[in-house]
Order: sequence, then structure tokens, then C-alpha cells
Amino acid sequence: MNHQTIDDRNTALTIEDFAALRENLHEQRLFRREQLQQLSAEANAVADADAVPERQGAAHIEVRVRLAASARMVLTDVEAALDRMDQGRYGACHLCRGPIARERLMIVPQARYCARCQQVREAYR
Repeated sequence: MNHQTIDDRNTALTIEDFAALRENLHEQRLFRREQLQQLSAEANAVADADAVPERQGAAHIEVRVRLAASARMVLTDVEAALDRMDQGRYGACHLCRGPIARERLMIVPQARYCARCQQVREAYR
């Protein structure tokens, strides 16, 4: 088996892969939207309750703020991946324009970068 065949097998998405990835992204989007609604409802409930000690309330607010920020960030990435699917640009690295490995997309379906470019980005943070 030559190297090109191995690369094709590791990067090419089948129709079934694509459908499974789209379903996964839709599920992630739904989960993150529900998570943000729940965090918002909890914040409103805590704001209404005067029984929570101030220090404890501040800690809970900080945790909710961080969770909400993380959920919004993932939701943005998921929606961007779904847009790339709709536009026929899904699976291409944003930096090198090469294909993102199938294995990587199956683990992180919203990935924007191939593994090599992701490592470079993280090294310069």
C-alpha cells in the first residue's frame, strides 16, 4: 500500500461519516443552547434568592459565567462547522488549506485546523 492511499483513507470522509458528523454537530448545538438556557435560568433564580451568602453567591456566579462563556465559544465553533458543511468547505484546515484528518474530525467535529496547524497555534499562545 503506498503512502497516498494511506493518506486518502485517513483524511477522506465518506457520506456516512459526513452524515454522522452533521448529526453530532446538531446534537452539540442543541446541548449547548440548552446549557446556556439553564445557566441563565439559574442566574435569575440566584439573583431572586436573598438566602445565598454573598461569598458563596459570588463563587457560584463566577462558575456560571465561566461555564456560559465556554458554552458560547463551543456553540460558535459548532455553528461555524455546520456553516462550513453547508458551504462545502468542511474538513479543510483554515491555515494550510489541507484536509483535516478523518480521525481528528470524528473526535472534534468542529475542528478548524489540522493537527499540525493546531499545534503551531497553541505553541504561539
